[in-house]
Amino acid sequence: MSKKDGFVQIRGAREHNLKDVHLEIPRNALVVFTGISGSGKSSLAFGTLYAEAQRRYLESVSPYARRLFHQMPVPEVDSIEGLPPAIALQQQRGAPTTRSSVGSVTTLSNSLRMLYSRAGNYPEGQEILYAESFSPNTPEGACPTCHGLGRVYEVTEQSMVPDDRLTIRERAIAAWPPAWHGQNLRDILTTLGYDIDIPWRKLPKKDRNWILFTEEQPVVPVYAGLSPKEVQQALKRKDTPSYQGTFTSARKYVLDTFANTESASMKKRVSQYMVGKECPLCMGKRLRPESLAISFAGYDIAELSRLPLKQLATLLHPYARESAPGWDQMAATHPEKAIVTQRIAADLSDRLSVLLSLGLGYLTLERSTPTLSPGELQRLRLATQVHSNLFGVVYVLDEPSAGLHPADTQALLEALDRLKQAGNSMFVVEHALGVIRHADWIVDVGPEAGEHGGRVLYSGPPPGLSHVTDSHTRRYLFTDNGLAGRSIRSPRGWLQVEGVTRNNLANVDAAFPLGVLTSVSGVSGSGKSSLVSQVLVELVSRELGQELVAEADQGESIEHDMPATLGGRITAGMASIGRLVTVDQKPIGRTPRSNLATYTGLFDHVRKLFASTQAARTRHYDAGRFSFNVAKGRCGNCEGEGFVMVELLFLPSVYAPCPVCQGTRFNAETLEIRYKNKNIADVLSMTVDAAHDFFVDEPAIQRSLGVLREVGLGYLRLGQPATELSGGEAQRIKLATELQRTTRGNTLYILDEPTTGLHPSDVDKLIFQLDKLVQSGNTVIVVEHDMRMLAASDWVIDIGPGAGDEGGRIVASGTPAEIVHDKASRTAPFLKEFMPVPCEEEGIHR
Repeated sequence: MSKKDGFVQIRGAREHNLKDVHLEIPRNALVVFTGISGSGKSSLAFGTLYAEAQRRYLESVSPYARRLFHQMPVPEVDSIEGLPPAIALQQQRGAPTTRSSVGSVTTLSNSLRMLYSRAGNYPEGQEILYAESFSPNTPEGACPTCHGLGRVYEVTEQSMVPDDRLTIRERAIAAWPPAWHGQNLRDILTTLGYDIDIPWRKLPKKDRNWILFTEEQPVVPVYAGLSPKEVQQALKRKDTPSYQGTFTSARKYVLDTFANTESASMKKRVSQYMVGKECPLCMGKRLRPESLAISFAGYDIAELSRLPLKQLATLLHPYARESAPGWDQMAATHPEKAIVTQRIAADLSDRLSVLLSLGLGYLTLERSTPTLSPGELQRLRLATQVHSNLFGVVYVLDEPSAGLHPADTQALLEALDRLKQAGNSMFVVEHALGVIRHADWIVDVGPEAGEHGGRVLYSGPPPGLSHVTDSHTRRYLFTDNGLAGRSIRSPRGWLQVEGVTRNNLANVDAAFPLGVLTSVSGVSGSGKSSLVSQVLVELVSRELGQELVAEADQGESIEHDMPATLGGRITAGMASIGRLVTVDQKPIGRTPRSNLATYTGLFDHVRKLFASTQAARTRHYDAGRFSFNVAKGRCGNCEGEGFVMVELLFLPSVYAPCPVCQGTRFNAETLEIRYKNKNIADVLSMTVDAAHDFFVDEPAIQRSLGVLREVGLGYLRLGQPATELSGGEAQRIKLATELQRTTRGNTLYILDEPTTGLHPSDVDKLIFQLDKLVQSGNTVIVVEHDMRMLAASDWVIDIGPGAGDEGGRIVASGTPAEIVHDKASRTAPFLKEFMPVPCEEEGIHR
């Protein structure tokens, strides 16, 4: 067998920033792609290798079937040889509907339904039910009252009319549509003789009920612009009306819009006027009574689906081993039922053991995917692959350690090893040093990001990387991990919360130091995010009178009933907090029209600069002319999108650059205006680094670009659409936007895992920026797994000790140097490796 036989050979890869890469990587090995953020790792692993493997597979599938796949673009590469079929497990947020759950993602729910159908305990005289009857997503199983949602939604006078002191003309009926449609409904009421100029509360109850709740839809003449008195006179004279208007009650408008609109924002708007409560028939269990009447091991299927996976595995184990109470009697009297029970229980036990080994034992089968982190979702899908026993496949993984505490990473490595030992190839994009050290082969891409990256610096077994001086990864992999010695800052007070109860937190008291950098750590599922990103954010927002703005969901936002905070109050420290800023990983926009330049406000300065040129002033072009969202400046053919959709029969629609503007998004006249010989489209295609050099004489633009570079985003293009950004990139853009503001001090910054997707060298840049916020008189609290971040903090709060029911307590609280010696902390052993060289340390005392 030749040396080439066991390798994948890539020739001339040019995807994104890759510089005509030639590469050979081994099959049947754990290959880790490393390099700083934006260096080209993902372009090589996903954009080239996985995209090509998918393209080859889809060529064997019928054109009609291809439409069912999300197809990646054909990669820019000369040739790839020796590439097996590939499966990609990428970071992605959970599907935005509660009908998708842990049970459905892992398919464990299917087996459980079969168990209840074939081996459940039926009430006397009840017919056998098929497995579909145990699913809330089927007509056979869904509760007839709530249609399988577990909650019923109604609209009330209070929800639709939040301020009854207003008149109808003053939009007392907030649930009615805004703009013209709402005015139309008010005009119809005037025609019908209702007084729209007295406070809502003074209208007779009968009139209020009819306006809000009637199912009638009378069609009446509307006289637009006339006063109520003039309308009545026009009716008597039988004047020709402006038009005939159809009345719709507020409730009918809300319910019809929610059920039928395809606009996510419209659905979100009307959902705020709907009040949810537990379904009175199924008591929130989502299934019809006949299905809930059947039990297994004393639980109905909804109750079993609410058990933590760890507890579910313990419950099923005796059935898999044929040692459950009463087993011998069942085997004697119902041998078929015993065989079915044992086989399904054994299969479930095997699959659950993989989930437990990946540190997911705290999840429940009914947990909805929107509440899962991208890391949790990826590990669920990884567990499904481990159990599938496929052979000869390439698994391409995107940072499988994301969201994992180092204590859980060992189980992840064991799962990857199992897939490798089964004869598969593991191609992993990763920043975690623990995973990189475990690799059989390293492909290090760089040396820098964007245009200054895209080269393979090293490809080979890990020890060889130690000789590559250009590699940023080498510095962290082979030299001391510890940070330079630094002084610990003393807090200027304490933000104290008491009696916090939510998810697995039960009556927890916590004290967060003010004026310092605090990291909150703990294993996955311990309760970190519940305490900080949920409860603390809610309590501080309430104290400051800030409204919490929920993320706009793609459609079924009303189903997202997050667990309520059942208890918790702030008892001290709010006097030192004037403002709250949360920096999360939610997208900065959901369409390609939102980008880095528009989100940061940087583009406003650029447009004004173009409008101030002599050529623009001569033509009377204002700053709006240089926006692709404004009709006068954008390309009329693609309306500023830069591309047009081409419909292909039997194939997915493809997007091609607009033939009129060639993808620039602007019309020809706008592109004639130049600043330093560049037009507005040229500027949008620049990277942050290139733009920083280009706008050297513009302080306002320099400031924005400088901060983006400092948080490690110099490689992004100014016009890069929001839809192409990772969660970590979106979070750093938000952080940069905040950093460029003039800080007033007394702001509380809360960040949830800001190091996700960051190379250790980028983590150092982030720490530097967070330190600057603290030095300006602010308080920074981060939820983190990264030991480098913990070691650089002034204070650490460790939650645990375990996940789910085994967590939810504050295990240790103190300086990093104090946490290292705490025997109860699962974080302590991993933190020790990253501790700074000893230096003078100021004590912190409460």
